[in-house]
Amino acid sequence: MKYIVCVKQVPDTSGKVAVKADGTMDRASMATIINPDDLNAVEAALSLKDANPDAKVVVVSMGPPPAAKMLRELLAMGADEAVLVSGREFGGSDTFATSQILAGAIHHMGIEEDDVIFCGRQAIDGDTAQVGPQIAEKLNIPQVSYAADIRKEGNTLTVKRMLEDGYMTIQVNTPCLVTCIKELNTPRYMTVKGILECDKKPYTVYDFNTLKDEPLIELDTIGLKGSPTNVYKSFSPPVKGAGQMVAADQASIHALFKGLADKHII
Repeated sequence: MKYIVCVKQVPDTSGKVAVKADGTMDRASMATIINPDDLNAVEAALSLKDANPDAKVVVVSMGPPPAAKMLRELLAMGADEAVLVSGREFGGSDTFATSQILAGAIHHMGIEEDDVIFCGRQAIDGDTAQVGPQIAEKLNIPQVSYAADIRKEGNTLTVKRMLEDGYMTIQVNTPCLVTCIKELNTPRYMTVKGILECDKKPYTVYDFNTLKDEPLIELDTIGLKGSPTNVYKSFSPPVKGAGQMVAADQASIHALFKGLADKHII
């Protein structure tokens, strides 16, 4: 039994955003974090493993070699194995390309009858919420999105799915894919024991040669050139000027109104 979790390393939005000339983000020059919704997906898998110690949690990510640090952190949280899908041929892939590459990687691992794939609802850099459902479609397995509660009994998952105006309870048989929202749980921290043991856990890299013969991957629709979606323009948001503090006295208030009037704001 495997719980496979797809995770993504994303730019830290509290820091600098750098963009290359081709419109893609220069991830190597930006501070990065683990995508927040993906941490909820990892916690969902680890919680199910707590109830069934025979299960195995495998974290999978597509990205450049530095993503190894993120995967080691997830191993320190309690994941059993890590797989990094990395190759220049995969760089710049849109959601369509990314989903088939990840689906190919999961297919390469092998999917058993009682396996569950977890994804975060969406990534904070793209905000499309498309990759998880597309992986399920390519693997031809059922999917449940926006999971706010998950219970597993045998080969059946009971999932409470959050909607705009309430909840929907769905039962689904495994193997299946579930996308998780932040309301599902609170991700656990790394432990000292986990940090000491994370480098001893299995860590595998799938490069282009490993996956190029996977039937789920169309080689002419991956990477920046093959992706059907092209980014027209990317840019860093303009930096706002510093604010001005005004004392709460009559003279300062009059000065404030005069300044706003001089600028034709009021």
